[in-house]
Amino acid sequence: MIVIAGRPANPASLAAEWGLNPVQRETVAIMARSDETFEYPTPELLQFELKVRDHLVRSALALNESGLAFSTFEESRANPAYWIRTDQGGFRLRPGVLPSSGIINIFREGQKYATECATAMVIIIYHAVLQSIRLPDFERMFSDILLYDWRYDQDLDLQTIRTNTFLPGDVIYFANPDYDRETPQWQGENAVVLGNGLYYGHGAGIKRASEMVAFLNEQRREGAMRSAYRANQATRPGFAYLFPYDNGRSTMQAFGHPIQASSRITAQIGSLSWEW
Repeated sequence: MIVIAGRPANPASLAAEWGLNPVQRETVAIMARSDETFEYPTPELLQFELKVRDHLVRSALALNESGLAFSTFEESRANPAYWIRTDQGGFRLRPGVLPSSGIINIFREGQKYATECATAMVIIIYHAVLQSIRLPDFERMFSDILLYDWRYDQDLDLQTIRTNTFLPGDVIYFANPDYDRETPQWQGENAVVLGNGLYYGHGAGIKRASEMVAFLNEQRREGAMRSAYRANQATRPGFAYLFPYDNGRSTMQAFGHPIQASSRITAQIGSLSWEW
């Protein structure tokens, strides 16, 4: 259920009063029917969270279309004009490059980059936060970005919780316990919840949960008996922590967003196109 300032909130009323888009409407609907309580001291905090979640979905779709290649850390690459590749295969922001410019370049020139799925998730989170908070604050808070696995700046305030309630914008994990030891990159897949039953995982693409499990099962060792599965956990930015830096813009007014302003989200699975 949703509780705002101590009172239960109706998701249909929120959708109508706030003019929520499809991703945001689905988010409040899932919150409302969950056994968990989503509590907010003010309506503005929930509105900010809904904005960030919508950006997380849009950023995931944008990264999927960016040309960013999947690779191991040993074979990772980055645009040297913006990033310094570390010995471990991560990317450190080049001195003199604005954090916003470095992140946006990944989406604009993705063909110059390659990395694995955890790093891709952190890139998505940085990009969504960039759209959601004031630009000077973003530049100040994230002035020394290192993109490597689940390394991230403490100002993202990422929180991983145990849950069965998966909301659009959450980063979840599909575990593959019997993965082939020759390909450790497939021991699991981090994925962004897109809503409408879809997930984006870098390297796996946009899939339903059953398809993500089937994809990972194809990467198991010979004689494997255990199936891949969706773990009961979700990783989320610290919405309350970031809220004081809110840029006050709607989703459509975001700075530097590579997706055309539209309230509709589309995704492709094979020959089927999904829009919501």
